[in-house]
Amino acid sequence: MNENIKAHLALISVAIIYGLNYTIAKDVMVKGFMTPFGFIMMRTIAGLVLFLLFHTLFIKETMEKKDIAYAALCSVFGVAINMLAFFEGLKHTSPIHGSLFMVLCPILILLISAVIIKERITNKKIFGILIGLLGAAILIIHSGTSNDKVASFYGDALIMLNATSFALYLVLVRKLMKKYHPITVIKWVFVFGTLLVIPFGGNELLATDWASIPQSIWLAIGYVLFFTTFLTYLLNGYALTKVLPSTVGFYIYFQPLIATAFAIACGKDHLDLLKIVSAICLFYGVFLINKQPVKQPKTT
Repeated sequence: MNENIKAHLALISVAIIYGLNYTIAKDVMVKGFMTPFGFIMMRTIAGLVLFLLFHTLFIKETMEKKDIAYAALCSVFGVAINMLAFFEGLKHTSPIHGSLFMVLCPILILLISAVIIKERITNKKIFGILIGLLGAAILIIHSGTSNDKVASFYGDALIMLNATSFALYLVLVRKLMKKYHPITVIKWVFVFGTLLVIPFGGNELLATDWASIPQSIWLAIGYVLFFTTFLTYLLNGYALTKVLPSTVGFYIYFQPLIATAFAIACGKDHLDLLKIVSAICLFYGVFLINKQPVKQPKTT
């Protein structure tokens, strides 16, 4: 099979895994078997063990001390704030809301890049940013109303923080990704990320009543630990060696579609007019900031 086709199949798999994760991970926390912070503690430990093992067996690459310190900074936004805010927010919002907020990532990346690396923003991109933020505002205002009791302002705000933190992480970590193998970078990010999560989730993980967890919840936990935490990073890392980063980013737009279909099929969420309007604003905003200007033919 062509390597390019394999990369696209890997990215489709990532989109499906993340899309299903919004409902699967929420079930573990809403049903009270694990707290969000305890779940994240378990997730970071599992990720650390798996990435350390994979790196030791297959990559065997070292990182310079100065870059290890930089990886520690990346872990603050790529693991600690990102994961803690996501799971706590997901517990208090709907799967559709959570997945739609992730569409904000390209918009937030553009804003952060403008501040950190002074990337120029055109008027069309500014308009796209405003349209995208309008879509996010509609979701937040809509949360907690009589039409959408599943979502809350608190949950949506944390998912927004999650998306912002993850966008900042992607901008910061780019320097390391250019220099080292992705798994080498992710390993160190998880080393420091796990240490940062311990004060928040350590005691909550220890307080978990393991004997009360049924098989169905164990399957959900296993899905999050292996597929969402480990396999997606491996597949994205593989894809980045075969296709452009912009192609990898394109597949994030499939997540809300998969998350919405799965959540509705499971009876965990519903679709209404305001969610549709906010989704249109978000997708159109991202379309505008990614749209390339048409090159005019040269005249002779």
